[in-house]
Amino acid sequence: VQLVESGGGLGQPGGSLRLACAASGFTFSSYAMSWHRQAPGKERELVAAMSGVGGSAKYVDSVKGRFTISRDTAKNTLYLQMNSLKPEDTAVYYCAKHNSRWWYSGQPDYWGQGTQVTVSS
Repeated sequence: VQLVESGGGLGQPGGSLRLACAASGFTFSSYAMSWHRQAPGKERELVAAMSGVGGSAKYVDSVKGRFTISRDTAKNTLYLQMNSLKPEDTAVYYCAKHNSRWWYSGQPDYWGQGTQVTVSS
């Protein structure tokens, strides 16, 4: 299993960034996937999770209405569209594969290396 994130960088407050996570080594459509983030001095937190194809998604309250998780099964890629960015969104963002089809059961079993997102004017 390999997960490779891209798309991080510097974003302006109120602006947008899109993160991508290229997945390989497993049947991408069959497993729940998620995005997590870790800010300096804080614990890693779940940002958004998505069940396998046809399933539902979950968001942490702080990003609801601003972030959207999606997947492209043809490209084996997970996305996180981040709009209306805030300075408190600054963190290292990680994608993860779960050991279950459903986001509400099981847990992450593989992680990407992370990509830095910095929101600042």
